[in-house]
Amino acid sequence: MQAADLLAELAAGEPRSGVELAAKAGVTRAAVWKQIQALRTRGVPIEAGGAGGYRLPWPVQVLDAGRIRAALPAGVAEQLGALEVHWELDSTSSELQRRGSATPDLSMVMAETQSAGRGRRGRTWLSPPGLNIYLSCVKRFDTGFAALSGLSLAIGVIVLRTLAALGVTGAGLKWPNDVLAATPDAAPGKLAGILVELSGEYQGPCAAIIGVGLNLRLTDALRGQAGQPICDLATLAGGAAPDRNRAAAALVAALADGLRQFEREGFAAFAEEYARHDLLHGQPLRLSGAGGERDGVGAGVDNRGALLLRLPDGEIQRIDSADVTVRRA
Repeated sequence: MQAADLLAELAAGEPRSGVELAAKAGVTRAAVWKQIQALRTRGVPIEAGGAGGYRLPWPVQVLDAGRIRAALPAGVAEQLGALEVHWELDSTSSELQRRGSATPDLSMVMAETQSAGRGRRGRTWLSPPGLNIYLSCVKRFDTGFAALSGLSLAIGVIVLRTLAALGVTGAGLKWPNDVLAATPDAAPGKLAGILVELSGEYQGPCAAIIGVGLNLRLTDALRGQAGQPICDLATLAGGAAPDRNRAAAALVAALADGLRQFEREGFAAFAEEYARHDLLHGQPLRLSGAGGERDGVGAGVDNRGALLLRLPDGEIQRIDSADVTVRRA
């Protein structure tokens, strides 16, 4: 029995005894216990109910490429280069990078779990199986890097479009690439992370590998490990997280449509939506980076997606370096 098989057996959320699981898989109870521990180590909250056996505290939906395709709106599946679901990858973005130029445009790769999930500026992205969505896609552009200004901000808007399709509200955008949501008893926490990595020629053609991690359901242990406030869709939806395959399909569809729109129109097509959800606009900010610290008030973003900071003397400064850390003052 492998960890993936065990998760599928427990997915319904009903108690399953070790004897039953072992007999069905044709293995020993010790082998079942080994995989129980492997899943727990990865962050899956498997409960032990004594004689009742093992169970998850809620049902989960194991990601399935066929179900995701079936849930896509008409015409979207034909736009995709590939749609893959893996049990485990080091990182979905790293997987696409290894494949290089042979990967068809708008290929989407997902994983149930990542052993080395990556966030912005080299941070680790916690990736337990069965709980969230970890997806990367590749989009190829005939234009050069300059035409891709504001792409990470546009992806933030695309994630909010995904949430709207799922009937979830309450999230906003923090420059340059975070999706945050406030909960009644906590400060705004990260709901989704976005990582955009470019390759190719400066004048074109070039490609973007876009990674999105979207939190559907988090445990208390994961919140403690995160090192920062985090939030999930289950909290925003009153405790009931959306079906994972439906959520994955909504994200795939929004990326396919949104990236085509960005290819045609650039960030201008997303600027108004971004402004409506800009969590930094009008807020006192402190920016820190190689040039030291600067204080000011958020004044939105420009037509290239650069952050606008109103300094104490009224001057507007444009910030377009992703290496700058932005915090509310």
